[in-house]
Amino acid sequence: MNKTVRDASVPSPSRRAVLSAAGLGVAALATTAAAAPSSPAKPTAKATGLRLDPRDFGARGDGTTKDTVALQTALDRCAVLGGGVVAISPGVYLTGALRLGSDTTLLLAEGATLQGSPDLADYPVTQVRWEGRWTPGYVGLIWAQDANNIAIAGKGRIMGSRRPGRVDKASGLRHPALLEFVEVQGLSVTDVHTEQNDMWSIHPVYCDDVLFRGVTVNGGADGIDVDSCRRVVIERCDFDTVDDCISLKSGRGMEGAVIGRPTEDVRISDCTFRDHRWACIGIGSETSGGIRKVLVERCKCLAAYTFAIYIKSRPGRGAFIEDIVMRDLEVSGAKDGFLRLNLLDSGKQDPFPVPGLEGVPTARNFTFERIKVTDVPVLVQATNIHPDKPLDGFTLRDVTGTATKGMSLANMRNVTLDKVEVTVAEGPKLSISNVTGRGLAGATALPPTARPANVPAADPPYRLGMASGKPN
Repeated sequence: MNKTVRDASVPSPSRRAVLSAAGLGVAALATTAAAAPSSPAKPTAKATGLRLDPRDFGARGDGTTKDTVALQTALDRCAVLGGGVVAISPGVYLTGALRLGSDTTLLLAEGATLQGSPDLADYPVTQVRWEGRWTPGYVGLIWAQDANNIAIAGKGRIMGSRRPGRVDKASGLRHPALLEFVEVQGLSVTDVHTEQNDMWSIHPVYCDDVLFRGVTVNGGADGIDVDSCRRVVIERCDFDTVDDCISLKSGRGMEGAVIGRPTEDVRISDCTFRDHRWACIGIGSETSGGIRKVLVERCKCLAAYTFAIYIKSRPGRGAFIEDIVMRDLEVSGAKDGFLRLNLLDSGKQDPFPVPGLEGVPTARNFTFERIKVTDVPVLVQATNIHPDKPLDGFTLRDVTGTATKGMSLANMRNVTLDKVEVTVAEGPKLSISNVTGRGLAGATALPPTARPANVPAADPPYRLGMASGKPN
């Protein structure tokens, strides 16, 4: 039987509550780089008081029976009745894709597991954004589109199937993400434990007012891919992923540029990162809609296969990467180093690139301060920057620790190096080419960065909606 009760302990996913919880009102967002947001406050419960149990609709939770129909029935009924809570009791619920409607909280009790079906037939095919472009693919295990005020909460688990690879070899379709949200206004994911296969774990696209708090993210690919979203908070999350723990994206090539939806106003704080193939935090390389106003603070980077922080793009992407602030970071276990900037040749070129000088990304206002590094092979590698569009504004301040090699910088202006007190074991502490600013005394000279060939316009020229081949 369906139950209707009030539960003041259940978080509401309202847009206002998400912003309040993150301490990110409109005024705070305008000054994110200058002042840390206030401590989160607990959102208010949903007013309807509706609470549904999928077992009342036939769910078994025995780990072998497919409970997709019962789970989806509970979610649909919750949405059409005005919203509320769908509460998952302890058990293992084998399921295909589940769609969340507006004003719905999916609450997983401790001991409850949503286990993704291994059968691709249990995941509808729709348009998904994959490697920066819209293409047919399988929907996520838990997904929502064109919805408002959605929450996933509780101490339960969401587990992907053990399907290998990111693309189905037979069909060429992208495999399901674990959690995927498109055009959701007001999204909160808190406290749950996620485990995913070789596909991305969590992928919000075109979402506003987003909160990830206290989430455990274990996966065989990227952890959280923030894709053309606004006002996003990721805090107190624990990552152990094969690819980027967090990646910020905004589309690729002319399609991303024409759509023109940036990722902006992102705060990442108090997280722990372990990466096994790429970086703890990656920005790019799909940057054609632009990325701006990013604050990362009080995080621990415990392992990275390449660099702990990797900011990447290439000519042909266009747009901008600007107003990036990272501070109070602890970095160890990075196989290549602390920071890499590569704006010349990261990622595959799109079949329809943004041509000419407009296609060279604009980079400005990068600040890294109060950083502690332990035995990193390279402190900073930042020579792959286009000579025709130097990085305008680069600050490295209050950096301590040990490194094998120092900093290599090229094609920058308005640089500030202040109190970089890192013990470097080999070679010069600072090498530069075409760099101006403060704190550069004693630098050795680097050869100029080779100017890459101009990116031509595609022929025929791109128009929105035309088929453009596989994303990657």
